[in-house]
Amino acid sequence: MEDVTPPKPLAGFTVGLTAARRAEELGALLERRGAEVVHAPALRIVPLADDSELLASTERLIEDVPQIVVATTAIGFRGWLEAADGWGIGDALRDRLAGAEVLARGPKVRGAVRAAGLREAWSPASESMAEVLDRLLAEGVAGRRIAVQLHGEPLAGFGRALREAGADVVGVPVYRWLPPEDIGPVDRLTDAVIARHVDALAFTSAPAAASLLTRAAERGVQDALLAALRRDVLVVCVGPVTAGPLTERGVPTLQPERFRLGPLVQLLSGALPERVPALTVAGHRLEIRGHGVVVDGELRPVPPAGMALLRELARRPGWVVSRADLLRALPGAGRDQHAVETAMTRLRAALGTPDLILTVVKRGYRLAMEPGPVPART
Repeated sequence: MEDVTPPKPLAGFTVGLTAARRAEELGALLERRGAEVVHAPALRIVPLADDSELLASTERLIEDVPQIVVATTAIGFRGWLEAADGWGIGDALRDRLAGAEVLARGPKVRGAVRAAGLREAWSPASESMAEVLDRLLAEGVAGRRIAVQLHGEPLAGFGRALREAGADVVGVPVYRWLPPEDIGPVDRLTDAVIARHVDALAFTSAPAAASLLTRAAERGVQDALLAALRRDVLVVCVGPVTAGPLTERGVPTLQPERFRLGPLVQLLSGALPERVPALTVAGHRLEIRGHGVVVDGELRPVPPAGMALLRELARRPGWVVSRADLLRALPGAGRDQHAVETAMTRLRAALGTPDLILTVVKRGYRLAMEPGPVPART
């Protein structure tokens, strides 16, 4: 018997990305695991050197020195210092930071702080801003000036808690998010999610999630998008902060234990195939994935029309499905039932095993298996 190489874990699935930063890296990780990646940046980043808000915050901190500095991301901290060098105030900024108590959110940030010739006073093991906040509040912050490096995520609760405890909080916006200049890719990704042509969405920032939802609301399709995300499209977020805008709207999300791209891809690689039930049809094992079918461990690409027919047959496994019902499942087929026969012929050829689908004369088609319970139509 010929050996069959098992498909990659994400082969046959389509994953949508909304990231503006590190999208190529994340996309490459997913493609190496077999996914088809659709990238539509939901945001764009204002370059640091062009950001007047960052310049104003930096000048304020040089003039009015902070007692505490909270560094949240390595790329943001490095970019802040590089931008200050470009403005000619880098040495002055480093001098002020050297006299402050620097709290680094995680090991990457700690490395960036040390590379700048500075030394962190403390770094949480959990890499959690909640743990940083707990430490600050336990120490007492009344009357103290605290510089918080913002990193694109909504940290309003963090700053508000410090202000309520009496701190003078200065936000340092190391990069700011704005809507993308070309909104077309975002709209096309949204439409693909609503049509269930995307199997999963991966988010790496809360602003991207919020931006996608806001744009959908502007187009009047937010309810349809949320319905797809709540039921049919798997949503994976790099962490709980990123998931926030989605969680608030009742969208279930998965998050890796470590807030990194690698663990996110590993989580997706395990969770997405698990959502596909395996069927035993005519002695063969079938997994119906997003744009392909795994037959006895071999991925078989299937055209969209064929996938629509197969999903309708699998929704009522073993039961006869009429040509009329199959016609309604075909995208843009109109009223001609010959479209069903044409799509069925192509589907059988794509599967490579024609006897998986039986023709029931004058009635329709069914999967070659014993009829099981018919799920309620939803």
